[in-house]
Order: sequence, then structure tokens, then C-alpha cells
Amino acid sequence: MIILGVPPVGALDATYQVLPNATSYAARVDITGASDYLFADTDMLGENVPVSVTNVTLIAENGTPVDVNWTKPWNAPSSISFPKGNYTVAYVAPLSNNQIQESYFSPYNVSVNLPGEYDVRNPLLAGLSQGANVTRLPDNSTVVSWNQTTSFEIRFYDQAREDLLYLFAEFMVILATILLLPFFLTRKPPEE
Repeated sequence: MIILGVPPVGALDATYQVLPNATSYAARVDITGASDYLFADTDMLGENVPVSVTNVTLIAENGTPVDVNWTKPWNAPSSISFPKGNYTVAYVAPLSNNQIQESYFSPYNVSVNLPGEYDVRNPLLAGLSQGANVTRLPDNSTVVSWNQTTSFEIRFYDQAREDLLYLFAEFMVILATILLLPFFLTRKPPEE
């Protein structure tokens, strides 16, 4: 999760593209009236945890890249600073457990793009925060979006994980049949 220090305004846009190997994602996040950006995740206690990012680019409203100053304190989240203004921050961040979650200080229109080999339609394997709109595209990719949200969470899966779920379900049905069959065979019919 990347923490944004953005003053409240109308909804901004954030786009996340899960890369084909699902070990990282590329993000593009709009920021307004900002002079810095912190790359951090939040742990269970609410503490900021560093997130290692690569390919960081700050893009001005006119589309030109802007130079940034990095601050990388030891064992703390890194941040970039720049002249105050409206920008788009682009970066690549690691992905673990096929899950992305983010929080914002102001409402964002969020879009998460999944390659064709990943899905979110099975509720036993996937997890989506409230308000998610799921669209399956003709090329088998999936777009999950949220409107005017201050946080989101998505957990997705691949075909191998879904096959494993069905295999486990079949095994449980067979096991239940084996365990219950003697009970039904030894049951006495009701007397009249």
C-alpha cells in the first residue's frame, strides 16, 4: 500500500497493471497540490513499512518528466520530493500473494488490470473490497474498478489455483460418501 499525502479535491485516478508473472505491478497515480510522495505499506499495527519500488517517474500535467529528490532513510519508507504541483507518479512495485491494497487521503477512481491468466470471479478464491465493478474483456483480461474510493483491496487467482480448489472439493465429496455410505446401508427401515 502506498500512502499518499494529497489534499482533498475531486476524485483523482489511480491505475494498476498486474504484470504477467504476478510478482509485480505497474502503477500510475495522480497527485495534486503535493510536494512529496511516500512509498510505504501499512502493517497490522498501522506502522509504515518500506516498499521497494523501481522505475519511478514523476510526470507533470503537460506530460514532461520532472526531476525528483530521493530520501531513503535506513529501515524507513523512501520518499520523493519535488516542486509543489499536480503530477502523475509512475512506478513498479513488488506483488505478494496475488494481492494489492491501497489507501488514500482523498477519493480516487481506481482501476486494476489483470492479464488473461488471472481472474476474480470465484468468491472462494478471490477477494474484492466493497464497490468493485468487474469487467471481463474479449481478450480474457479483467478490469476491476472502484469509483470515488479512499481504499481498495483485490486478491486474484490463476487457473492452477482454481483447479486445485475443484480437486479438493471432489476429494471431500468422495470422502463424505465413503464415510456416510455404511451409515445409510445399515439403517433399518421404519416399522409400520
